[in-house]
Amino acid sequence: MTNQDRERVVEHVQAAFAEGRLDKDEMDERLHLAMTARTHADLLPIMNDLYGVRAEFDPGPRFPTEEPVPDAGERVGGAAAHLLTFCGLFVVGPLIMLLAGGRSSPYIRRHALEALNFHLTVLGATLLLPITVIGVILLPFIWILAFVLSVVGGVAALADGRFRYPLTVRLVK
Repeated sequence: MTNQDRERVVEHVQAAFAEGRLDKDEMDERLHLAMTARTHADLLPIMNDLYGVRAEFDPGPRFPTEEPVPDAGERVGGAAAHLLTFCGLFVVGPLIMLLAGGRSSPYIRRHALEALNFHLTVLGATLLLPITVIGVILLPFIWILAFVLSVVGGVAALADGRFRYPLTVRLVK
């Protein structure tokens, strides 16, 4: 068994968590099991629960395949999902990209969903934090962080990378 086998299982567990099929505790337990696995037989229960496969460990066609490499247009679309907020389209920009390009490109969909969830979280924090004194003090820092992270997300999308915003409530799946 190689580290690639472990990493592939970790990717599937993380994808299942992102899709909402696992909660945080289940994900942590499965990641621990995957990273401490010594044989393929140790990895089987993790994948069996996720996909209902009862055969030998085979990272081939039974498990979801990797996304194809995005072309330049998809990368620009993914970056636009993050960067359209600077044009005043705070939540609407990622939503437009999700509806326009998300149906034809899983790459654009992933970046648009991530940007949409992040900006909904920032919007929620903007509405709820002014209730407290400390929230009023934190609000400018949150907006600066949102600006910086949007740029980082846009650059990551252009560079064909995966990007996940920290401290994001993922309401839209």
